[in-house]
Amino acid sequence: MESTEHKIVILNYTEYPGPRYCIQGDHSGEDFYHDILNEAFENAVSKGFKLIIDLDGTAGYASSFLDEAFGNLVYDFSFTVVEPNIVIISNQEPDWIDMIKTKVLIDWERRRISNDPPTKTASHHEWYRKINQDYVKKVWLEKQ
Repeated sequence: MESTEHKIVILNYTEYPGPRYCIQGDHSGEDFYHDILNEAFENAVSKGFKLIIDLDGTAGYASSFLDEAFGNLVYDFSFTVVEPNIVIISNQEPDWIDMIKTKVLIDWERRRISNDPPTKTASHHEWYRKINQDYVKKVWLEKQ
């Protein structure tokens, strides 16, 4: 589990995480999800590993960045797949872990069940979604 292919250090993505959506600015939660988090999570889980996500070292986060990134993860994979398969590290701001686990994941599971898809503000390459027992990779057409 110590393998770097199953760990994301957000600082390696950017020191300055941005807003919720791509159209709002660089390094958004939407962009991070589609460029990094989705495929890393599918790769880890399909190999039987947990994905470690290290939030430390950045200049800080807008809660909307974390909501969009982790929310999309739940929307595409479900709470029952995501919650036991991620380990979030935040020694600098442990409240972020609590917010993600007790609010974001739960709120987005409700959204997933209600079939209220995430907004996409940019064109994204194919991404994974769990459909029944399979991980399907394609561009999912949803609200823009």
